[in-house]
Amino acid sequence: MGKRNRTSQEDLKAVKGFEESLQKGEPLFLDVSIYEIIVHFYLEHAKINKALKAATIGFEQHPFSSEMMVLKATALLSKGYYDKAEELIDKVELYQPNDLETILLRVQYLSLQEQYEEAEQYISEKLLLADSEDQADLYVALAGILQDWGKFDDAVSYYQKALAIDSSIEEAIYDLSYCLEILDRQEEAIELFQTIIDKDPYSCDAWFCLGIAYLKLENNSKAKDAYEFAIAINDNFAPAHFNLGELYVFEENYEQALEHFNKTLSLEGPGPDIYYSIAFCMERLAKYGKAIEFYRKASKINVFYDEAYYGIGRCLEAQDKPYEAIHFYGKAIKLDHYNPSYWLAKADAEYRTGNVTSSIEAYQEACVLDPTNPEIWKNWSFVHYEMGNFAEAYDLVMAGIEELPEEAELYYRAVVYLISAGKYKEAFTYLENALILDFEMHHILFEFFPRLETQKGLYKIIDQYRK
Repeated sequence: MGKRNRTSQEDLKAVKGFEESLQKGEPLFLDVSIYEIIVHFYLEHAKINKALKAATIGFEQHPFSSEMMVLKATALLSKGYYDKAEELIDKVELYQPNDLETILLRVQYLSLQEQYEEAEQYISEKLLLADSEDQADLYVALAGILQDWGKFDDAVSYYQKALAIDSSIEEAIYDLSYCLEILDRQEEAIELFQTIIDKDPYSCDAWFCLGIAYLKLENNSKAKDAYEFAIAINDNFAPAHFNLGELYVFEENYEQALEHFNKTLSLEGPGPDIYYSIAFCMERLAKYGKAIEFYRKASKINVFYDEAYYGIGRCLEAQDKPYEAIHFYGKAIKLDHYNPSYWLAKADAEYRTGNVTSSIEAYQEACVLDPTNPEIWKNWSFVHYEMGNFAEAYDLVMAGIEELPEEAELYYRAVVYLISAGKYKEAFTYLENALILDFEMHHILFEFFPRLETQKGLYKIIDQYRK
């Protein structure tokens, strides 16, 4: 979950006033600085048409303002009107050819046209003339071009140059983190972000990226420390709260995870991912009603969120409502037909409702998609076992053993099915294999054979293999 710029009340007031004036058909004459707020607000919220409309009105009111030319050109580029944008960029360059905003606008145009070589040469020339204040931003722009070009090693070096001048440039910190992740240079990332932290201990962005690097190296403890430092510096730093919540989920500490997910929700507002994360924790805490509520919220925001429908199905089944669960498993499957977990869940639920044919069909689908999942072989064969079809149950579990020759429980299942079919000699051969693979798992046999006489016979054989 990345960072997000937060909009001030003053910005919202400016946007609201502008929109009200349009509704009345009487556009207000606004200062250029107000148009900057409005256009950037629309661009940040992906309202490109509104951004272009505001920039056009502002340009009509301030036709000789280079700032308005830049704003309109930016909106045109976002809309994909490259030729019209270039005309304005050419005009701005006549007024202020070495102005940082003008240079960055030209770079944006060249990048969108995928003219990376020209962009690199252009920035390199401008760097020769730039003062120290602009150099850092130009290094970031050059690194961005190289990154888009796929030259991640070169991009890393220029992000480093930018941060050596100004260690607080958020864009450089996050893009450096991304490039190092792509290059799988996490140890180097840790060193670099630690260097930034040494210079600026209160950089929550650097602490956050340090946490990401540690997480990639599966050092969850240090990742957690880094995220907690970021939060200690800024308790309203939503990405750190979210990632910390994910770490607590990994540790199965769902109460703690919920605290951080709820904090993220209060800071970032509604979203399908945060609702899903909250629902998942609620489900693990057996608060199925609340879990369903949040899974539904996630699916309302994103109707294609198959994981949310699957989550609802799990919760309903946990409440002994397999009929209702089947409906939601079906919705998840429609969105992701090739997910074996969805088919397995549907198969289990169908069997619970007595729909044996549908259950077997679903197990078949699950098995085709993931033959290495032992649960599929166990559950599918058990359906036949329950129906008294011991031969079919045995054949299925043997197919599972071919796929998973080290899975002890499948051998124990073979023993169960063979004994049930009266094939004791064959059963004892598989029992030997099962005991060698995992002796402690032998207790599952007694769950299938509650009769004391049978248990005594099995125990005599099992005891020979006791270590």
